[in-house]
Order: sequence, then structure tokens, then C-alpha cells
Amino acid sequence: MMKNNPVFTSGYILTADIGGSHITVGICDLQQSLILPETLVRADVDSKAPAEVILNSWTDALKSSIRQHAGPGPDGLGMAMPGPFDYPKGISFIKGLDKYEALYGRDIRTYLADKLQLAGIQIHFRNDAESTIAGEVTAGAGSGYGRVMGVTLGTGFGSAFSENGITRDLNLGSDPYKDSLADDYFSTRWFRKRYDELTGKPLNGGVKELASLANDDPALHDIFGEYARNMADFLSGPIAMYQPEVLIICGNIAKAGPLFLPQLQEYLAPLEIKMAQLDEQAALIGAAASFKTNYNKTI
Repeated sequence: MMKNNPVFTSGYILTADIGGSHITVGICDLQQSLILPETLVRADVDSKAPAEVILNSWTDALKSSIRQHAGPGPDGLGMAMPGPFDYPKGISFIKGLDKYEALYGRDIRTYLADKLQLAGIQIHFRNDAESTIAGEVTAGAGSGYGRVMGVTLGTGFGSAFSENGITRDLNLGSDPYKDSLADDYFSTRWFRKRYDELTGKPLNGGVKELASLANDDPALHDIFGEYARNMADFLSGPIAMYQPEVLIICGNIAKAGPLFLPQLQEYLAPLEIKMAQLDEQAALIGAAASFKTNYNKTI
């Protein structure tokens, strides 16, 4: 079990990434910016369950990771959380997203502090997209750049910008685009909707299924081409504003990168575009990285 110590001393942070149907947990060695492989735990979570069921699932996974670590107890917990969420206070405001609705208004920090025997201030929450980009900047595709923009492409559209190692959420998914919001155009559901519109056939899987069919279905090349054009069109404004040196593409849709990345690179040239390198560990490293400024300081 973790110690309740008001001083950061061990250099290890327990870290978690909350997905729509799972939780991934590990312990991060902050000095090396890496997740200790023996501590990685991935567990399914019923995001539509009552609050206590969800929170118990999270707690079990967190404690399981702690048990796998033979070294000093972690100094705190960093969690990559989807929004809407009050990150400073640790309160969930997720509603209308078909996940974690039972947690609405719940003080997650107080609950986990009690279960893990931590002071509340030893628990940090960070936006999941911001965590992912921060992880890539710290130890992945964004390492060595001063100004980095990143997008996460999956069930939602996340975005963040990092300057001199300080990363913050941009929330571009909430910006208007065409007849809706950007989130509606750059997430998995756009591919499902567009595939049905063009072929009259439902897409029961996700982008991975689309990518596997691409060689035999010309419509899919049109869909990915349209996706690249839309993204370049939308991102041109933020890119002009923030002037990044590199754009990092993260998330499950990024795994179909060969089907849209060449076009996106052409449209956004001369900006360098890189694929993420850390996969799901990026969010874990990024959430843990929020503790870096606290070492050798009293909480």
C-alpha cells in the first residue's frame, strides 16, 4: 500500500489512463520517463455500471499494479481522464456521452485518496488528450522539439499544444466545423456515418476494419482522402496560430495512417508530421509527468 507522505522522495508515480471500456495502470519511473513493464495492468470496466462498481474496478486495477512493484511505494497517482471533468478538484461532469454517467458530480479524488491511503493533493488528474501529447513530448515522437501540436484520433477528437515542455489541452474538438463540431468529423463515428452514406452498408467495427478492407474497396480510399482534406482544412487555422514545429498523430485511427497521412502531409507541407511512438503508454507517462515539478518540495 502507498505511503501517506507529504514529501516526494521515491521517484515513482502510479499512473492510469481511463478509457471508455477499460483502465490501463502502471508505475512510472519519472527519472527515466518510462513505465515499469511488470507493473502494467489492463482491466475491463463497465462504464455504464453504477458508480461503486466503476470505482471498485479502478481501485482493484490500481492496487494490482502497486502489488507488482518491488521498489519503494509510489509518491502519488496521476490519472489521464476524459472530460468534461474538473481536473483541479477531481470531480467528474461526464454526461450524455454513454459512459461513466453514474460518476456525474462525484468527488473521485476523495474516493481514491481514501482507498489508496493518499493525501488528496497527492492525486493529479489530467485531460486524456493532454496526457497523451505530454507523454509523446516527454519520451516519444515530440521529444527534442520546442513547439509541438498533437491530435488524438479515436472515439473522440482530442488536441493539445506543448511549448518548451509545458503541455495544455486545446479542446479543438468543441470548435465549430462545417455543419457541426470538429469532434463529429475526426472521430470514429464519422467513418461509420460516411461509409454508410457512400455504400449503403453499415460498419459494425471501427477504423481498423475499414483499413483491412481498403485494398478491395475503392470507396474507402475516397473516405480516407476526404478525411485528410477535412483535417488539413480544419487544422490550418490552429497551426497558423500556434506555429508548431511538428504535428503528432495519436490514437486508434492513427493506426490507419498509411491511408491518409501522405495526403495530410501534402496538404500541410512544409509542417513535419509524425506518428505517435508510445501507443497507450503515452497517456500514462504524460499523466505521471504532472508531478515532475513537485519533487524535493513539500506538498
